[in-house]
Amino acid sequence: MDLRYFIRDIPDFPKPGILFKDITPLLLQPQAFLFALDQLHQNLAGKPVDKILGVESRGFIFGAALAARLGLPFVPVRKPGKLPYETVREEYALEYGTDALELHRDAIAPGEQIWLIDDLLATGGTALAAANLVKKLQGHVAQISFIIELEFLEGRKRLQSYSLDSLIRF
Repeated sequence: MDLRYFIRDIPDFPKPGILFKDITPLLLQPQAFLFALDQLHQNLAGKPVDKILGVESRGFIFGAALAARLGLPFVPVRKPGKLPYETVREEYALEYGTDALELHRDAIAPGEQIWLIDDLLATGGTALAAANLVKKLQGHVAQISFIIELEFLEGRKRLQSYSLDSLIRF
């Protein structure tokens, strides 16, 4: 199945000059969604994983579904102020300014193997920040997976020290 068929381009969203890759059509087709989950799982290639970490917000969709399917705990990584318990925080650079991600301080135990999942790899800043949060809690990122990779933005270079896969490349 060619998952590109289920990705919709939205010009000038969220601001002029951006071509947004919308995964909503993929989510509207159960067979395509299940196929994407199967492909992600196959790409894990038998690596041992203790928990699945999903990056807000679309990483939650795929990460939580895979965690439930595989009987693994799901860990949400959120924007600042969204988690109710004690957190660790990682700031990262954006095109204009900075942003941050947070993770519950007790979400990952030292030595745990983490599968980090998000919908899109662009510049790699968000994924790198999430990986740094795992490191702060002394976990190990076993794999980073994306549905879509925008190759021209070269985010893969920032994540070259990690095992990484993407289902669709533009």
